[in-house]
Amino acid sequence: MNMLSLITFAPLVGALIILCIPKEKEKAIQTVAFIFAGISLIASLAMIPGFDKGTHEMQFVERFAWIPSFGVQYFLGVDGLSFPMILLTTFMSVIALIGSLGIEKRVKEYFFWFLVLEVGMLGVFCALDLILFYVFWELTLVPMYFLIGVWGGPKKEFAAIKFFLYTLTGSVFMLLAILALYFAAPTHTFDMLELAKLTGGWDRTFQILVFLGLYFGMAIKVPAFPFHTWLPLAHVEAPTAISVILAAVLLKMGVYGLLRISYTLTPLGFQWFLPALAAIAVINIVYGALCAMAQTDMKKMVAYSSVNHMGYCLLGIAGMTSAGFAGAVFQMITHGIITGALFLLVGVIYDRAHTRDVSAFGGLAVKLPVYAGLMSLTCFASLGLPGLAGFIGEFLCFLGAFQTWKWHAAVAVLGIIATAAFFLRMMQKVFLGKFNEKWAGLEDMTARELVSIVPLAALTVLFGVYPKWPLDLMNKTLEHMLGK
Repeated sequence: MNMLSLITFAPLVGALIILCIPKEKEKAIQTVAFIFAGISLIASLAMIPGFDKGTHEMQFVERFAWIPSFGVQYFLGVDGLSFPMILLTTFMSVIALIGSLGIEKRVKEYFFWFLVLEVGMLGVFCALDLILFYVFWELTLVPMYFLIGVWGGPKKEFAAIKFFLYTLTGSVFMLLAILALYFAAPTHTFDMLELAKLTGGWDRTFQILVFLGLYFGMAIKVPAFPFHTWLPLAHVEAPTAISVILAAVLLKMGVYGLLRISYTLTPLGFQWFLPALAAIAVINIVYGALCAMAQTDMKKMVAYSSVNHMGYCLLGIAGMTSAGFAGAVFQMITHGIITGALFLLVGVIYDRAHTRDVSAFGGLAVKLPVYAGLMSLTCFASLGLPGLAGFIGEFLCFLGAFQTWKWHAAVAVLGIIATAAFFLRMMQKVFLGKFNEKWAGLEDMTARELVSIVPLAALTVLFGVYPKWPLDLMNKTLEHMLGK
């Protein structure tokens, strides 16, 4: 059975069915969305026993000619780099759907666009043909534009347009780089695996130019400094569930693209750019943490912490070691789980209090003990407390980078200190101290909220205590990529 096609296109079938349901039947629309996102999740989990962790080869491959005259193929496959990302995407999509049950405005359109977005995200991680990859990459743009622009906060239109223009600009450069690779290949192919074998025949200048085109597209998605300015605005204005998807999956497409395409297809260009990549990583880490420290809006704080955490991924990649690569991929997974939970938790308090200002609260731990417990666990995980999932990825990124970039790693440690400072300050202002009587009517978390957040909290603890399984999943592929 074509498992990857089933995983990728099940949400599209759901989206088309939703179009046929009258908009008044909101329960039916929500049910269809859950069924088809659930099919993707179950199918991806069903692939785990059949996935061979002992090989770097592509698995579950599906291939046939799509546009034969230009050598474009429908070519899907997964390895230790892409399979964990597919599991993360299908899982976080279902979690975000639970978080979307509070949507009351234009329910039909919301769930339609949500499922189309999921198709694009899954396709990016499955595609092994550059044009197919590009089609899926662009497919995420339109749904995200509408999901922020229609269901977002007060500045939603500006946030949506900024996101769209930034990402579209990057994509144009990426497309030029893809076409350059196509014409440079003697066989004129978009097949990533074929192109990877040809890199030895391309000169350094060509590889540098192509790398820069690809990097521009990827860096905006990461977001790497100085292309990060769209992210805090998009996060703050997006509805809670869309912030979850944005942090958990969309940012990862950029780092995944750097590893899957930029590093594999333009190794000399990648090598040339490494000093700059290491410097950008350090700026992301320190600047992101300091910006987060300056925020009073909880959602903006978490958004800037994403800039900081994606810097760890870039630092791990810049190290060019097995530990660094493993740390970067592991950090992508754990950041998705932890920051997804943080956005859901910020949404919980905003739904009740209609404010996200940290100084508006005080002493909430007495009134909302379950909420305070889950928020504390997630904040500690995000600041990298040992024993929780956030620590493992950060530790491996630093371990990998330290061998190559000692001073960069030393400066980046300041980011960890600043991250601890702003999370602890937020917890102190919101949960500790004298209880603010203004919030005497607040209720603790509902069953629906717990269903969306408890699985994330459980994984945060599990991967922190026992990271072996996800690391085993990716190790062989990453070692092969490094030529070991």
